Amino acid sequence: MATDSLLLRMTQGTTTEWWNDSCDVDDLARAIDQGATGATSNPGIVHEVLKRHRAHWTARVLDLAAANPTWSEVELTWAVAEEMVANAAAVLEPVFVTHGGRNGRVTVQVNPVNYRDPARMVEQAIHLSGLAKNIQVKFPATAAGVVAIEEATRHGINIMATVSFTVPQAIAAAEAVERGLRRREEAGHDVSGMTPIVVLMIGRLDDWMKAVVERDDLAVEPAAPAWAGIAVFKRTYGIFGERGYRSRLLSAAYRNPLHWSELVGGDLMMTLTPQWQTRINGSGLGLDSRIQRPVDPAILAELTQRIPDFGRAYEPDGLTPAEFDAYGATARTLRAFIGSYHDLLATVRDIVLPNPDLRTS
Repeated sequence: MATDSLLLRMTQGTTTEWWNDSCDVDDLARAIDQGATGATSNPGIVHEVLKRHRAHWTARVLDLAAANPTWSEVELTWAVAEEMVANAAAVLEPVFVTHGGRNGRVTVQVNPVNYRDPARMVEQAIHLSGLAKNIQVKFPATAAGVVAIEEATRHGINIMATVSFTVPQAIAAAEAVERGLRRREEAGHDVSGMTPIVVLMIGRLDDWMKAVVERDDLAVEPAAPAWAGIAVFKRTYGIFGERGYRSRLLSAAYRNPLHWSELVGGDLMMTLTPQWQTRINGSGLGLDSRIQRPVDPAILAELTQRIPDFGRAYEPDGLTPAEFDAYGATARTLRAFIGSYHDLLATVRDIVLPNPDLRTS
């Protein structure tokens, strides 16, 4: 047990929880010792786990291919991803039981290439949710994804809205969850055990602010873009509390220690890579609650006045659902997830159908 872990003390002494930002079972076991109560996955994470344990997963792909000679590389790839997620779910099952189902879940993301098709996302989510009793299915907060979130919630699926960076996206996802929960309640189902989650990828919003500054040759206080994601998260956190949404917020995509220290004390979750776990535990930072501390008005003014895309992210009506997909941070991240998925497919292809033009020794 990691007795001197700052993250463990955070989970024991505050309402803030954290998840392991990987489904690697070795990393996850260590994270649970430090108080982690969940795990995340996406195509890039699955690919990294496969490469990290290449010998094991190469053998599994070949076994699956031999047992299922007509399967496509897509089917083989999803079989691998689902097995990884199921393994992580088993590691987290004791946490799930101890917390009565509120925590102890692992996420699995619907195919990112289907971000425009609600029906395909829901169909796959129904399948994925059956991998284990502690599965959380991730949907993109795209225009179609919000539709899928409502329908999946109606089916009793515990959703996580991802590819989400802005106040309007988070509100739209939370409202979709509420509609889905109400429809499920009206059909006579108990929803008290459901655990919907809405993600804000705060670091990726910061990345987009910095990219806009460079693209548009803007003169901005250098520190300001590093506060964009925090400002959006804090405003969203306040709105969720005021409106009584049943979704919990989770912060993701860490880029600097503020992404941790400014959110400590909130009734929320964080997802942290092993690298960020090490950095935070070694930071020497305290556990003072800062979630209610407002962002410096001068920083907010700088962001709002200098970077129009920040205003679109910060204002509750800054984007309509029809504009979600084309928003810079959304388009960038969707492209990255789709690219990671294709990289994963290519790796599985190389295992099943090695390139004869490459030397093997």
